[in-house]
Amino acid sequence: MTDAAETYDPHRFKTTVPYYARYRLSYPDRLIAWVIERAGLQPADAVLDLGCGPGTLAVPFAQAGMTVTAVDPEPAMLDAVRGAAAQAGVALDIRQGSSFDLPAGIGPFRLVTMGRSFHWMDRAATLKILDGLVTPKGALAFFRDEHPQSAENLWHRKMLELVMQYGAENAPHRQARKRDDFRSHESVLLDSAFAHLERIAVLEKRAVTADEIVGRAFSLSISSPAALGERTEAFERDLRTMLATLSPDGRFGEIAETDALIATRP
Repeated sequence: MTDAAETYDPHRFKTTVPYYARYRLSYPDRLIAWVIERAGLQPADAVLDLGCGPGTLAVPFAQAGMTVTAVDPEPAMLDAVRGAAAQAGVALDIRQGSSFDLPAGIGPFRLVTMGRSFHWMDRAATLKILDGLVTPKGALAFFRDEHPQSAENLWHRKMLELVMQYGAENAPHRQARKRDDFRSHESVLLDSAFAHLERIAVLEKRAVTADEIVGRAFSLSISSPAALGERTEAFERDLRTMLATLSPDGRFGEIAETDALIATRP
């Protein structure tokens, strides 16, 4: 299986920054509240948001009263986190680093959150490190979003098909999932210190525009401006043509499931 350390690129998301916070799905307040409740957090408890991106999790956990350390390897993302925290009126301890080079002197933490970032890490090694940073009754929470197969989400499936046509299928992390020895996050966690797993989810329906869908596509590392390079304009043109075919007025529906996998020690 591909070694995550060999394919690790700390600046993979650099060109997604203008699109990530604006167009990626946010996590519903009630999902954040449920994670806080299930993890048994109290006000001022220490939370580490590992691979924080533009603060999609760090900011709402700080707004909920937690003491949050936000860590990301990309300086442009850290600038985005600072801006988001200032706009929300919350304080964050913002550090540059990653699962491969965590900042010295941090922790211990009552909760470690990861939003769509665990698959970029050496997962088993990261869990061993976190076992030493998370308090005895602490937890990990892995957030993600999914799109159920439904007519409302046809645009999403077509968008991903186009992304694959532009070469994203060859990305190392996507190739790894095709291997017979690939292990899911759940499999890796069940062999770790954090082997007690529980998932909670929220489903919502919303409206989305063609412009938002294009921005969502550019927020993905596999179809970022850096990944597409000189094909960026052609990709956007093909994507907008496809979307116009599906909805001439540029308006779409979206059914999204956002969930959190909570992992604790047995």
